[in-house]
Amino acid sequence: MLSKRAHGSARNRSATDPGLGGRVGAGGGGGAGRRGHLVRMPGASGAAGAGRARHPAAPFVTSLHVAGRKWLWAAHVGGGAAGGRMASSAGLALCGQTLVVRGGSRFLATSTASSDDDVLFAYDCSTAAEKSQESKGEDGQPADKGSDTVLASTFSKSGTYFALTDDSKRLILFRTKPWQCLSVRTVVRRCTALTFTASEEKLLVADKSGDVYSFSVLEPQGCGKLELGHLSMLLDVAVSPDDCYVLTADRDEKIRVSWAAAPHSIESFCLGHTEFVSRIFVVPDHPELLLSASGDRTLRLWEYRSGRELHCCHLTSLQEPAEPWGDERFAASRITYRSQDGCVALLCDCIPAVYVFQLDAARQQLVYRQRLTFRHRVWDIAFEEGRGLWVLQDHREAPLVLCRPVGGQWQAAPEDAAVEKVSTHLRGNWAMLEGVAGVDVGFSGLYKATFDNVTAYLRKKEERLQKRRQNPAAGPNGQAKKMKPGEASLRCPS
Repeated sequence: MLSKRAHGSARNRSATDPGLGGRVGAGGGGGAGRRGHLVRMPGASGAAGAGRARHPAAPFVTSLHVAGRKWLWAAHVGGGAAGGRMASSAGLALCGQTLVVRGGSRFLATSTASSDDDVLFAYDCSTAAEKSQESKGEDGQPADKGSDTVLASTFSKSGTYFALTDDSKRLILFRTKPWQCLSVRTVVRRCTALTFTASEEKLLVADKSGDVYSFSVLEPQGCGKLELGHLSMLLDVAVSPDDCYVLTADRDEKIRVSWAAAPHSIESFCLGHTEFVSRIFVVPDHPELLLSASGDRTLRLWEYRSGRELHCCHLTSLQEPAEPWGDERFAASRITYRSQDGCVALLCDCIPAVYVFQLDAARQQLVYRQRLTFRHRVWDIAFEEGRGLWVLQDHREAPLVLCRPVGGQWQAAPEDAAVEKVSTHLRGNWAMLEGVAGVDVGFSGLYKATFDNVTAYLRKKEERLQKRRQNPAAGPNGQAKKMKPGEASLRCPS
């Protein structure tokens, strides 16, 4: 029955996907609720068969008895209806000199140039025309329509287009030169990530049910087309610079590399993470390399066509033992890259710090450079070529910080006209960021929950065995066996 449920809504999902767990799963194809896989207990007899684990590091959680054998249930718990709301609801997007800051249902677009004649463009998703169709929940009542909060946004490669998706299942496409809303389309499920193809002809949207849909950019009113699907919630999607491959990262620790022309054909899997993969990034000037970050607190470098891991950096090894967040579980909410010097910046969702690395493509490794710490919560970061690292933080007086390398070390620029200009715009529209200042919508609900009842079972079993040793005449439940009349006289004397 478990296998039947797992394949019920798989549609075009590949049978070679290791996330199927040997075709054993639970929770249906959506992947937004409870997800898990069967894992054999050490010492259990018989072949594992269909219950083979997807990853050797999977935790033991709940015991099951199947056909007389003992099994353990490793489950993902959490996500639910708000599963598409990853990381912070405040964000930063930058392409060229065009900068977008979003918060709640609104975003502001302006230029980072020092000139004063740029036009400020503001948009509120609550005014968007098209709403998703009302759907019924399992109890027959209208399902949650969601808010108008922006969940994800991105620029096209040239910066000509900008797209976002919101909690009301809308996909909104803009032209940026000049700013104009081209279309408002409905998506099937709440989206977690989106990206343009390099040709800027399509927009790929990943949702919490594990599907990727493509939407035409040249035909802004066209409907979406289902391209591929996972059995688990998707957290990020990327395309190779030549548009040959679509890369998808999911909640079940894997990265899949699919052919864009035939998404059912899988080129490789990048396997090694032990928790959900929160972010992936194809290095633009080294198109064969992929960066990935995960809830296992690692940043990894891959040669993704072969699925070969080149380097793994454990973020916990970069921390001081006395730091208050030393024991925190955190995942990267942003990977940003500067082609000018191969600099990689990593932002984690639970700690006020940005990790800076240097990509050494010749040696195929990441070199740790430094960590930037901030007094306030950091919402997002983005590199601007030739200028520096923009940091969006929860501080009204200084919402934006521009960091630049000085003597080989990154530090905040003391005064910058562009920073002050954009910060003035944000202070005048702080209401859109004020609503998300105290909201925690990170990745905490995506970690595998641990429910260890095996220890309690073994303890109770040992107690029963101790009672049997102390009272050999006791029955299997520890009670003394009742003797029939005359049975004692039939026993041989000892």
